[in-house]
Amino acid sequence: MEAVILLVEDEKKLRDMVSTHLQQEGFIVAPAADGLEALRVWQEIKPDLMVLDLMLPKLSGWEVLKKIRQKDNTPVIVLTARAEEVDKLLGLELGADDYMTKPFSPRELSARIKAVLRRSHSVVQNTATNFYNLTLNPERMEAFVGDVMLQLTGTEFKILLLLAENPGQVFSRLHILERVFGDMYEGYERTIDTHISNLRHKIEATGLSEVGIKTVYGVGYKLVMGES
Repeated sequence: MEAVILLVEDEKKLRDMVSTHLQQEGFIVAPAADGLEALRVWQEIKPDLMVLDLMLPKLSGWEVLKKIRQKDNTPVIVLTARAEEVDKLLGLELGADDYMTKPFSPRELSARIKAVLRRSHSVVQNTATNFYNLTLNPERMEAFVGDVMLQLTGTEFKILLLLAENPGQVFSRLHILERVFGDMYEGYERTIDTHISNLRHKIEATGLSEVGIKTVYGVGYKLVMGES
């Protein structure tokens, strides 16, 4: 079954060009010209992936991404003329799955879409992961300590899922970035420290002391039982 792509781009000529190329690649394309229309169409069709411009009328791409991540984990590739580091970091924080800057190659966009869809499909197909009293459901993007749901961002969930699927295994910051986001954020390994710190606080706030994320100094992080 063909993947449905929601293409959000306010420049009509570019939107039509990208839409035609993606259709030739076998995708079903639903176009949107502004942020509000993007949210409306997203609600109606629940696409397999969204290609999202940032500089949009009515509602910015950042706001669209924020609102989607509050409800769902639809894969999102940000496509924008904004190439500054701060924008890429914000994309990571808000849960973008990939980030491309204009000008771009339609062929590269197709390849990125296929890569993100493969990654997201492999996550959804996983069954629930359990580690002590910690349960993660990849399909629903939900994490529980006992009966208490952890309020995690999409990025935090993906990192915790990676650690929980491989308890005791040490992951470097770069390895976590590559496993969670591919190579799009190479060079931003230090942002992982912030996500790990947030995860620790959220887990500790539930009173679960038997499970922890341990720092292996000079190497990375691993999920462990207690203080082991």
